[in-house]
Amino acid sequence: MRIAVTGSIATDHLMVYPGRFAEQLLADRLDKVSLSFLVDRLEARRGGVGANISWALARLGLCPVLVGAAGTDFAEYSERLRAAGVDTSSVRISDSLHTARFVCTTDREQNQIATFYAGAMAEARAIDLAETVRLTGGIDLVLIGADDPEAMLRHTTAAHGLGIAVAADPAQQLARLEGEQVRRLVDGARFLFTNEYEAALLREHTGWSEKEILDRVGTWITTFGAEGVSLIRAGRSPLRVPAVHSDRIVDPTGAGDAFRAGFLAGIAWGRPPDQSARLGCALATIVLESVGTQEYKLLAADLVSRMVDAYGPAEAAEIEPWLSGVS
Repeated sequence: MRIAVTGSIATDHLMVYPGRFAEQLLADRLDKVSLSFLVDRLEARRGGVGANISWALARLGLCPVLVGAAGTDFAEYSERLRAAGVDTSSVRISDSLHTARFVCTTDREQNQIATFYAGAMAEARAIDLAETVRLTGGIDLVLIGADDPEAMLRHTTAAHGLGIAVAADPAQQLARLEGEQVRRLVDGARFLFTNEYEAALLREHTGWSEKEILDRVGTWITTFGAEGVSLIRAGRSPLRVPAVHSDRIVDPTGAGDAFRAGFLAGIAWGRPPDQSARLGCALATIVLESVGTQEYKLLAADLVSRMVDAYGPAEAAEIEPWLSGVS
């Protein structure tokens, strides 16, 4: 299965604040916030949801196609992605704008305050998905990740028109999308990804009940952090997959992207959704233990060991033969 990943390409500036944001926020002064946090650490890393998911898919042995927009400063980043196995030929390079920037501060309780500058991402709407399909010789599934909203809608429409399966992952863009736009992104998706908060926001924006959403998608996957993942499908009993535990959580940034990559890799290998979700949970935990969204060490033996501990030897043995391409 060939997977195209559409979504943001960005540079991440990740900072760590040793205190608690809550201690500085006054409930009766939230309409006039003026705060400055002295941080202990700054890490500049490559990121963006489209690039993160593509990177992880490539590390698992697949050959994903990254579809997004970046600036003229993307050359070194592109070379790094290509070396890992990501096809970057469908990335549009802006003549005038910088690659997007994500600036995020995390406190000691893993709460985050973040700002995102779109930059060249705004030009993603000019990308023609049909041209990507022609250049690559065919795409089997397109993940519609957080990106320029018009690009997300255009790619969704194009994928459906081309008969390509869609994995809808509106994520952070749910906050700025209108109801009709969200309905267009969701309707007809083979997979729908949300976290717990986004699931509630999705229902609010679409005006659809859970049943009405399930009537329009194949599988709805919702992540609950340390509480694991739920998979629900119309007419079937819900499945719940526990998270892979860790005592060494360093930075939550990028864990959701890693989960999606693990899940989609499992699907690409023909594994069932629950087994794919277990792989996604194991990969997400590895990312949680690293600073940066693409800086983690990935070993097949480590993935298998984590799955043995979390789900038992039999479940790990089912996925182990598919990890030969891990690098």
